[in-house]
Amino acid sequence: MTDTTSPAPVVLDDLAEPRFPAEMEPLRQMMAAMAPDCPLNADVLHAKASAETGLDAFGADDYRERLDVFLAALQEIPGLHDAGVVNFHAQLLQWLKNRLLLTDLLARHPEIHDIELAPPVVIAGLPRTGTTHLHNLLAAGPTLRALPYWESNEPFPLPSEAGVEPDPRRTRMDAAVEFMNAVMPHFALMHEMTTDHVHEEIQLLANDFSSMLFETLGHVPRWRDYYLSHDQTPHYEHLATQLKALQFLRGGRRWLLKSPQHLEQLPVLDRVFPGVVMIATHRDPVPVVLSMLAMLTYSARMHCSPVPVEQIAACWVDRLELMLNALIRDRDVIGAERSIDIRFDDFMADELSTAASVYALAGEPFTDEARAAIADYLAGHQRGRLGRVATSAEMFGLDPDDLHARFTPYIERFLS
Repeated sequence: MTDTTSPAPVVLDDLAEPRFPAEMEPLRQMMAAMAPDCPLNADVLHAKASAETGLDAFGADDYRERLDVFLAALQEIPGLHDAGVVNFHAQLLQWLKNRLLLTDLLARHPEIHDIELAPPVVIAGLPRTGTTHLHNLLAAGPTLRALPYWESNEPFPLPSEAGVEPDPRRTRMDAAVEFMNAVMPHFALMHEMTTDHVHEEIQLLANDFSSMLFETLGHVPRWRDYYLSHDQTPHYEHLATQLKALQFLRGGRRWLLKSPQHLEQLPVLDRVFPGVVMIATHRDPVPVVLSMLAMLTYSARMHCSPVPVEQIAACWVDRLELMLNALIRDRDVIGAERSIDIRFDDFMADELSTAASVYALAGEPFTDEARAAIADYLAGHQRGRLGRVATSAEMFGLDPDDLHARFTPYIERFLS
């Protein structure tokens, strides 16, 4: 007889004092030994990026101030360890290489600037509200262009690799995903990541060094405050340029975008992408916040030990309250003719109907081909198939009643 009982939720009992699989220790030690050659230093990073691409034009240099602020914030992370330094160095280096490659591509093909972007379809919602599932579901059809994970990380090929098959960027992402799954075996239960999984353009925003992504990578209050004090319009404009370049390189007619960051940037989104279609996803914020905190504090082991779990949690509760209050304030900037609010439970109850409603809002035909592709995706991606992680307010030193009170204005607006 087949046992159909769901596996017990995974209990993360090592958030503050991380334990790694024994077989990963030699690799982590090897990474730590690389730290002296991987400083969080802007001059070293720029020199390496130029050496690895053969290019030296980084585009408009206003990004340097933002890079310096982020570098300073990284140095302030409590318990930052040597392997973490190497991780951050690698990410920063890739973002600088992406700038070099984009600048070179635009110089060789200035016609990219003349590409007209169709109004994108944008999913805006907190993590754990169904955004990733909806993103991948809609991307499964032939209608909308999305970013696979490998392309979001390395959007523009190295000159020496242009046209090479199989694409070396995919090969490198295969290795990175394998490493991540080995070091953090429970991460996929919270946020599945594969080489070809659809990913957020928040990764592209990082190439201009202005992205909420930085806040999720480490406890960086200095960066958060800097980010919140600056208008994000120029960086969304840089995003639009990158989307044009990606269309030029790999085609696509209309973009499907997704990021929690958009919740507090609706006026910017509407200004930079005229006619944008927005889908806002909603779910009881208390379990959403707890699930998000589990993901953030679990992944923090990649760069620090011990992990200041309660400090991270308190900071993010404030941050998410601020974000949802911005959504309440700006929700009507994008009117009902171009937007829709989707509750998580309604989405889970009828995923195909939700997809059809998005197509209708976007003015796209929900063809038999699109319906079949989405149905095929759903057949292989049942909710909870990988298991789940147990969460509680107590794990993070929080009070559930206080959490509910903090998010009452949001609940009353979108869930009552």
